[in-house]
Amino acid sequence: MKLLSQSIVNGQAIHARFAFGKQDAAAHIALSDNLNPHFSWEGAPEGTLSFVLVCRDPDAPSKPDDVNQEDREVPADLPRANFYHWVLVDIPASVTAIEEGEFSKEVTPKGKNGPTAPRNMRQGINDYTTWFASDHDMKGDYYGYDGPCPPFNDALAHRYEFTLYALDIETVPLEGRFSTEDVLKVINPHILASDSITGLYTLNPKVTI
Repeated sequence: MKLLSQSIVNGQAIHARFAFGKQDAAAHIALSDNLNPHFSWEGAPEGTLSFVLVCRDPDAPSKPDDVNQEDREVPADLPRANFYHWVLVDIPASVTAIEEGEFSKEVTPKGKNGPTAPRNMRQGINDYTTWFASDHDMKGDYYGYDGPCPPFNDALAHRYEFTLYALDIETVPLEGRFSTEDVLKVINPHILASDSITGLYTLNPKVTI
């Protein structure tokens, strides 16, 4: 099975229109277009009944102490943790593409609605739900896709891994509100194949990709 994209070139920089945040000379970070990227796929194995799409940033700082601090830098050698940006489930076996901007077209304060999604698919919450939990103006359940917004002072360019899983079940056996971790646990015995595309993104003008 092969995952393809007209929006992201594997191993190269992600355009700011697919990000939650973009560089800003005055404030360091400004809200961006937050479009979900285009994806298509081919070669799904026999017996595929549905697909799941996940976006993971494995480079989120494990400690928040230095994050977005004017006089500090998040060191490149700091231990890193996962930050999940999207989980889309119940993609029918007949579907072979997701269009750019089909599931997200802008930043939605307090989060987009869910779990229902276009074309009878479902989306879980992403990790901005936890990130904004103590922010009065932004807290809420962030369903669906919300793109990159790494710390503006991070010495490391973050990787954003988009992975498509082909499953032998039509529906992920979860109800109501669910996270990417929930999905990965229940689909593990049902994965027939997977493929990934990884893009890079930074908000630190000192870091080149």
